[in-house]
Amino acid sequence: MNEQENACCGCQQDAETAERLSHHDEKTIRELVTRLNRIEGQIRGIKGMIERHVYCDDILNQMASVQSALNGAAKLLLEKHMKSCVLEQLQAGDEKVIDEVVKTIFKLVK
Repeated sequence: MNEQENACCGCQQDAETAERLSHHDEKTIRELVTRLNRIEGQIRGIKGMIERHVYCDDILNQMASVQSALNGAAKLLLEKHMKSCVLEQLQAGDEKVIDEVVKTIFKLVK
């Protein structure tokens, strides 16, 4: 099988695992990693709050903040995906990508 076959947006497909790989620019990767590192720190902070018996409302507010941060990271990744992978697949005549994106969006808005 050609490594490019069935790969999204012209990115490489790992021949050993048959996984599609993204080809985001370094700026996008840095931004996503920075956001996820911040979220990871927030999660550790929430865990510590629970262990210290912090007032429930304060913990719930921190949890809402984490959910908002995760949504922001997901929106960024979805935007990049739509503007690259999805666009390129549509231009190549692959309309199945629409069903894939719709399914993903439905999961995000649950």
